[in-house]
Amino acid sequence: MDSIEVLLSRPTTGSPVVQGRSSLCRKLLLVLPLIIALTTPATLRAQKVQLTVDLSKTGAKIDRNLFGQFAEHLGHGIYEGVWVGPDSTIPNTRGIRNDVVAALKAIKVPNVRWPGGCFADEYHWRKGVGAQRAVTLNPNWGGVIEPNTFGTIEFMDFLNQIGAEAYVSVNVGSGTPQEAAEWLEYLTTAQPTTLAKERAADGHPAPYKVAFLGIGNESWDCGGNMSPEYYLSQLKIYSRFVRNFNPEQQDKQQMLKIAVGPGGGELRWVDWTETIMKAYQNHQWSWDMNGLSMHSYTVGKWPPSYASTGFGEAEYAQILKYTLDMENLVTKYSAIMDRYDPEKKVALVVDEWGAWYAPSPGTNPGFLVQQNSIRDAVLAALNLNIFARHADRVRMANIAQMINVLQAMILTDKEKMVLTPTYYVYQMYVPFQDATFVPVTYDAGSYKQGDVTLPRVDVIAAKGADGKLWLAVTNVDANQAAEIEVSLPGVTPKSVAGKTLTAPKVDSVNTFDAPNAVAPKTISGKLEDGKVSLKVEAKSVTVFSVEP
Repeated sequence: MDSIEVLLSRPTTGSPVVQGRSSLCRKLLLVLPLIIALTTPATLRAQKVQLTVDLSKTGAKIDRNLFGQFAEHLGHGIYEGVWVGPDSTIPNTRGIRNDVVAALKAIKVPNVRWPGGCFADEYHWRKGVGAQRAVTLNPNWGGVIEPNTFGTIEFMDFLNQIGAEAYVSVNVGSGTPQEAAEWLEYLTTAQPTTLAKERAADGHPAPYKVAFLGIGNESWDCGGNMSPEYYLSQLKIYSRFVRNFNPEQQDKQQMLKIAVGPGGGELRWVDWTETIMKAYQNHQWSWDMNGLSMHSYTVGKWPPSYASTGFGEAEYAQILKYTLDMENLVTKYSAIMDRYDPEKKVALVVDEWGAWYAPSPGTNPGFLVQQNSIRDAVLAALNLNIFARHADRVRMANIAQMINVLQAMILTDKEKMVLTPTYYVYQMYVPFQDATFVPVTYDAGSYKQGDVTLPRVDVIAAKGADGKLWLAVTNVDANQAAEIEVSLPGVTPKSVAGKTLTAPKVDSVNTFDAPNAVAPKTISGKLEDGKVSLKVEAKSVTVFSVEP
């Protein structure tokens, strides 16, 4: 026991010596906080960040579809992740995992993109309907068997269970317009056609709703290595003939058609975007599009070589530097779209994004298995904030991917399931779905690690449907907490409450043995002189509400 511990020990007698020591103890207790403050390195002290939110200035709606998911027939993304079959000992409803359904319902998934991805341009829907399913191969992802037991009916059942809308990607690469048109007739017609009767025989007499139609996937690469001019010719054909016949989608809920857009910032994708958007500007009544996709992964270098576990602060900072390039890409392609579509009728749809790391050791490289750390939570928040700031043009996004693949929400292993730090960010951001963007002014400061310099904090605000003001504060700094002070001109806040997500280390993860290592905790703030103040920890994502 050292001298301070002796002095602070509880006295056992009333002797003058002990009474003297007791007096000294009281003095030490008074000055100890000052001693700690003076001896704590400046880099570890919480720095004050002042935010100003003007509720009189509002922006675009943050479309709930920005929080969409992507489920491809890849690795264990579908089989074992979603589908276990009706005879499985794992609790399920018509073959679909109950635990996964409950978790996805909790984050209010707005839409799911399916069946791919590169898989979509080799997917032939007829092999996945009916009692007898064709067993094929999945050459894109590991060359494994594709049993087709999870097909159209199963996908639509899954969506119904989690309360999401369908984003169906049709096969432009190896399919035909007729095949895609018949698929949509099978899905959506209420008329007693042969395909409608086939759907009824497969278990669903009523027509399905299909909210979004993806016309191809990465047609400049795995989707067919097409030139922009050739893809444009296909886009016009598919847009014309692949129709939605659902009676309830002929007016207000029309299916939105999403064309293939850029996959990076290089000149070839700029040319691609120019070609498609210029054609849209002069398009005729017989074809249309409502969205242009963009794909951008946080990789760092190709092939993916950054580890998803066991990394240090240097790799933490490097990956976050790469991910912030999303701002440049969104700005670049929004500007091109603005030239040809100043009314912003066509949405920029970021339907593949997220972190792509080296495959986890011992796994099939074609299954794209990786862990998910607090770094990925920070990464997810930074990207969602970028989308929210561009909500007038970016109205839909789909993180890759939903379960067991890349930056997943959920990991499964047989009967076990674990929620990732990225999942918790989506859970915390639920109030931002369909909220109204409110601008925030602040000095972000800087966080430096080696030769990497990043904004230390990143903040968005929005007015929710519940009437509350919601703020999301991401503290990028791996070491230093931040004291947040929020000013609300003309508004007197009544209450503040929220949750925060942080972890002991930059590579902290949830595992099947320790599923709650990285999980949200309740955070409280203070109201004083009409301002809100609270502390956010290092490497954290915090979402809180202010009731005006």
